[in-house]
Amino acid sequence: MDFKYQYTQEQEDFRQEVRSWLEENVPVDMKAPVDRLDLTEEHHRFWRETHQKIGEKGWLYPTYPKEYGGGGLSGEHETIIQEEFERFRVVPDFTNRYIFPTMLVWATEEQKKKYLAPILKAEKVAFQNFTEPNAGSDLASLQSRAVRDGDDWIISGQKTFISGHGDPDYLFGPIVTDTDAPRHRNLGYFLIPCPSPGLELTRLNLLTGHDQSFIFMDNVRVPGDCLIGGELEGWQVTQTTLEIEHGGRGIALPIDEALENLLKYTKEIQRNGEPVGNDPVMQQLAVDAYIDSRINTLFAQRNYWMYQARQEMTYHGSQSDLFRKTFRIRNADRARDIMNMYSLLGVDDPRAPFGGQPEVYQRSSLTGAHPGGTLEVQKLIISRRLGISRTRERAAATPSTSGVQGV
Repeated sequence: MDFKYQYTQEQEDFRQEVRSWLEENVPVDMKAPVDRLDLTEEHHRFWRETHQKIGEKGWLYPTYPKEYGGGGLSGEHETIIQEEFERFRVVPDFTNRYIFPTMLVWATEEQKKKYLAPILKAEKVAFQNFTEPNAGSDLASLQSRAVRDGDDWIISGQKTFISGHGDPDYLFGPIVTDTDAPRHRNLGYFLIPCPSPGLELTRLNLLTGHDQSFIFMDNVRVPGDCLIGGELEGWQVTQTTLEIEHGGRGIALPIDEALENLLKYTKEIQRNGEPVGNDPVMQQLAVDAYIDSRINTLFAQRNYWMYQARQEMTYHGSQSDLFRKTFRIRNADRARDIMNMYSLLGVDDPRAPFGGQPEVYQRSSLTGAHPGGTLEVQKLIISRRLGISRTRERAAATPSTSGVQGV
């Protein structure tokens, strides 16, 4: 039985339209580098402009509503677009896309038109503004504070490990609005305009690159209409963001470049006069890597199907996210066993296989276990939603389950 998805002729015609446009508009030297965190300023300028052109065609965020700047297209269209974007090494939009489902659920119609539409069209860029020096996994212990001043809010505090390339137009996330209220009932969720007086962004030089920042907020004045949801509903709004970040939307087309390179290495690289893959131990490692990667793909695509079909989801997002984080660490270990120390050669070393991609994977697989909820956090969410924890919880509202238009 052939399990491969068969596209219709109309869908293949659409694929050719996307491919032809990319061939005409994406120069070779502007394609994403091997280490995609190492973009140049020239890359950044080119892609800011190109993202807007892609947005005009409805391909940047295909399934979101057209009236807010999305494409109004189907999940099949999104899958085709992702396939072609990956083929041409298109640099993703610089906005953290978790803001879109959050605003579709919680923002007013006026806020969607004023703030959501320009971000969906790539005219504006938004970064996720969650983690603080003393509040990461325990997000409810935030200390940054917003104080009402007439129609505005005055925000002070610090955020750290805020990801994003270039300068944002907005920072989105929870801030304490009532210091006397109990946890989970004391937060508001704000879009903070950038730049603003009193707001400072300092780049961090980390193992994974230089696309993360420390944010200092000193009496930053924010307009009242930048509050998303009620002034004490920030925890609920945040849960919608986290539901998507934890894998609740799934992925139409997960790409595992590291696995493809690993399998190619076992077939083509000679050791002791024969392909590496002829060694039965190396064979087993490669097969284990393939199986894990395939399971990850099935989890992600299952969630994508459930989300697009507006089915109720419980543990599914965190299950997928937990497996993704752990299998990438296992596959990084297998890559070191198969490629030996060559897997640790960086992009500037001429002996690095596949232009240094395995070394990028080594770093990202390790550091990627923490952001968006640690392994322990994901296990806790799963247990609560399966009903085997001391406390129970339901999945947060998303565009898929709340009945709003566009997913």
